[in-house]
Amino acid sequence: MADITLYDLPGCPFCGMVRSKLDELDLEYDTIEVPRAHSERTEVEAVSGQTGVPVITDEKQGIEGMPESSDIVAYLEETYGENGA
Repeated sequence: MADITLYDLPGCPFCGMVRSKLDELDLEYDTIEVPRAHSERTEVEAVSGQTGVPVITDEKQGIEGMPESSDIVAYLEETYGENGA
């Protein structure tokens, strides 16, 4: 089990941006596919307080339920990019 978990919806371009950054940085991560209906996204809501995706958790860094693709990409680059970890 990886430290990073991505809450993902297939076909979501914002989720794709995060997946691309995770892959670019060669990070191991688990994916949890959320239902299409926001009303059924109880797991991601419990983690982040909202039903939108993408959302990541990073146990190693103590990140629980970070939303917003641009924030996630910036976090990953800062934490795990060349100038990070």
